Amino acid sequence: MLRPLALAAALLAPLVSSALELQLPTENHHLFSNEPEKFYMYVDRTFEGETTKPWEGGSFGFVRTPIRLGQDVVLTKFHEGIDIAPIKRDKAGNPLDLVMAITDGTVVHTSPVAGRSNYGKYVVVEHKLEDGTFYSVYAHLAEITVQPGNPVKPGSVLGRMGYTGAGIDRTRAHVHLEMCLLMSTHYEGWHHTYSGGTNFHGNFNGMNLAGMDVATLFLEHKKNPQLRVQDFVMACPAYFKVTVPRKESWDFAERHKWMVKGDISAPSPSWEISFTATGLAVGITPSPREVTEPTVTAVRSSRVSHRLLTRGLIDGKAGGNATLTRSGKQLIALLTDSFPTTPPAAAPKH
Repeated sequence: MLRPLALAAALLAPLVSSALELQLPTENHHLFSNEPEKFYMYVDRTFEGETTKPWEGGSFGFVRTPIRLGQDVVLTKFHEGIDIAPIKRDKAGNPLDLVMAITDGTVVHTSPVAGRSNYGKYVVVEHKLEDGTFYSVYAHLAEITVQPGNPVKPGSVLGRMGYTGAGIDRTRAHVHLEMCLLMSTHYEGWHHTYSGGTNFHGNFNGMNLAGMDVATLFLEHKKNPQLRVQDFVMACPAYFKVTVPRKESWDFAERHKWMVKGDISAPSPSWEISFTATGLAVGITPSPREVTEPTVTAVRSSRVSHRLLTRGLIDGKAGGNATLTRSGKQLIALLTDSFPTTPPAAAPKH
């Protein structure tokens, strides 16, 4: 059984580092005034004959698609970011809010053709912070006003809020925000192997960006401006661990050395990777365990099927035993570059 990490203690511990400047991406600051119903864009929900508009559906995590299991109601659909509602609209109901960068970085990808992604028109910004690189995503934009290569500061305008993309209309217009880790620098090979179709977004396809609970990051940073993003990630509670055979080099571990516990160069036959329930890697440890394929070696105990609580990444009826599903194996393949790599495709001309 896994013990949840001491989240609060780790997040509030004194840190010797330069303060991270972090701000919300729009003028909607109701997250900080404890008015979530004004901050998040609701979802329309009909469950057991009752129709509601819960704001929780716009928050991070398993917040959508409830099902009843006896006395339990389990929310089974994972929402990887947060949906921030508009503050301003014109007479026709179109949002007028500007969407801004949340911290220092460089624009690395723009997708100005709405039909090429469920995100609609979206922007990805790379943030090279102290000892770590992270990526923020701003989706469902009406227009984009930056280009790849543009440097940005906190508050730099990236575009205007809209309702482009799948499952969204003018009434529910919002900006979908994510703060992510880049899974693989060879995503095209994984996409060719497991997904197929045309990848218009290179390494910045949403499938290759693993999101964290960005709203909680904002709230914890408000309490402790010295908080580093990597410390926030490593303080997230692990739900399961997977041990994988060790290769000579591992790109993800090299890019996220802050996640490795112990000496990254110390010899061992395998790595043990800790994951949150949503599939975000939050720890890597050299392991003496001999494995021939990725194997679940620890899981939090649960009375509900692990499949329902991990977006289908692991399976197990309950308790402390689980196995990787097909989706789970594909996640591990992406994280460890265990697929035929292909040369990066040329960026499409817009």
